[in-house]
Amino acid sequence: MNNFMISIKRFFKNKNTVTVLGVMAVVLVIFFGYRYQVNSAVNPVKGIPVAAQTIQPRTKITNDMIEYIDVAPVVLQSNVIRTSGQVIGKYSNYNTVIPEGSMFYTNTLVEEKDLPDSAFVDIPEGQVPYNFPVTMNSTYGNSIFPGNYIDIYMKAVNEEGRLMVGKLFENIEVLAVKDSSGKNVFENSEEARVPAFLIFGLDPEYNILLRKASYMYSYSVELFPVPHGATISTEGSTIVSSQTLKDFINANTVANDELQANAAADNTNASVTQ
Repeated sequence: MNNFMISIKRFFKNKNTVTVLGVMAVVLVIFFGYRYQVNSAVNPVKGIPVAAQTIQPRTKITNDMIEYIDVAPVVLQSNVIRTSGQVIGKYSNYNTVIPEGSMFYTNTLVEEKDLPDSAFVDIPEGQVPYNFPVTMNSTYGNSIFPGNYIDIYMKAVNEEGRLMVGKLFENIEVLAVKDSSGKNVFENSEEARVPAFLIFGLDPEYNILLRKASYMYSYSVELFPVPHGATISTEGSTIVSSQTLKDFINANTVANDELQANAAADNTNASVTQ
């Protein structure tokens, strides 16, 4: 027995033996650590909610819109929602289409009270929203999109009975295109909506000027959008400058209560969302 113990002590005192055992220990730690990491990465997390159908913007999420899948942890980002309780009753954000089969993310869902109107989110500071009436024809077959830049042209018959036309404002960014009920025309890919208004922002002075022009019925005023930089047919009319048009508007209109009331009503209509 004593000889055995002496042999064991000599074995562990041997530097080569200690080195070999140390290497083996390190290898075992690496092996089992790697195995644990692999298992953690591939063993699926069960019951992750995903969209059972394509969900359009501003849609309330209900139970029948959700199904559940098992997902490997390695593909679960920190912003993935993992429980249905955090999904049902929320709304898809105004700028989000959730494809069928997609997981839900924290930045794609909002409470109803926090659901913004994209047009008013994007209005530059200091500008006032304008609700500009259009038709399918005046938008070139519904081909003016949010983010496009337009020029506003004006036609009018002056005091001498001469038709004049010119560019009133230029390089205006379209923030939203809405139908007559206030729904964003390009928001829902499954509905064909007819454009009724372009929403954009203007400096307060120009906002009032454009509203004044829109009420000049006795001068046969026509206001219409043109893609920025494009030209229009001016045959049979007198081409005038932007300043001439502004002077003409101010010379033949005055600010009044009706103008202010109509402006407020237009802004209210522009903010209607469904």
